[in-house]
Amino acid sequence: MGFSKEVQLPDVPSSLNHPQLDVAVDAALQGARIVADYFYRGVEIRSKESFNLVTDADVHAEQRIAEVIRASFPEHSILGEEQHSDSVEAEHLWIVDPLDGTNNFAHQIPHFAVSIGYYHRGVAKVGVIVNPITSDWFFCVRDQGAWYRGERAIVSSEMRLEKSMIGIGFYYDRGVMMEATLMAIRDFFRENIHGVRRFGTASLDLCQVGLGRYGTYFEYQLHPWDFAAGKLFVEESGGMVSTCEGLEIPIARTSCLASNKHLHPAALEITRRYWVNESPRLPAGGAHFTQS
Repeated sequence: MGFSKEVQLPDVPSSLNHPQLDVAVDAALQGARIVADYFYRGVEIRSKESFNLVTDADVHAEQRIAEVIRASFPEHSILGEEQHSDSVEAEHLWIVDPLDGTNNFAHQIPHFAVSIGYYHRGVAKVGVIVNPITSDWFFCVRDQGAWYRGERAIVSSEMRLEKSMIGIGFYYDRGVMMEATLMAIRDFFRENIHGVRRFGTASLDLCQVGLGRYGTYFEYQLHPWDFAAGKLFVEESGGMVSTCEGLEIPIARTSCLASNKHLHPAALEITRRYWVNESPRLPAGGAHFTQS
């Protein structure tokens, strides 16, 4: 496949300094090694629904990540996708996605991530994201920037949607929410955007906004572990993250719109057409995709 089977050790920028950063990096590395091992050896796939998959890799990686965190911070709380459900009101909260992009992983598509965010009193302070197969590492610390491959990440300076690439995501819902997403995509295309990309890993999609590759990214439903680290990466890159209605992102299941700030009003005008009070809203008569 052209990839090293060993997760490469991260080169953490020397300018980053935070009491939880080293543990976040070590936890991500340990989790990534487990995920990579399963990827190359093969896994048993189980289904939450026919299209919402879980594997032993998810479960074992989260267990190992929690062990690393609790070895250094036994009193801290953990919120994870698979097995940990501590309160989001905790003073010290680690939000963990041991395998963001499980469907890609299950189909041997090497685009998925381990994502770890540390929150203090509800505010994101540290984020670490890694693709275990490519060993692409993303780091961010509140007020210290976002970093990728030794360089500081900066969002794009594009002012118009028509010159931008748009990242999108689909939740597992195959009904009205899917149709609302498709309607929004249609409206983005009517703004003559360069195109859309749907890679199936929200944490990495958010990093693409922070790196200036996407002008904006939206998804109508995400969980906290999907965006906990990526949201901070966007903000520390100079970008903006809100719900698809323009509200502050809660530590809860929510919609998500990320941008370089300049494009946020135009993108928000589209996303909120089909999303009201955190629920999909379609035009009278349902979804339609012909030119109006």
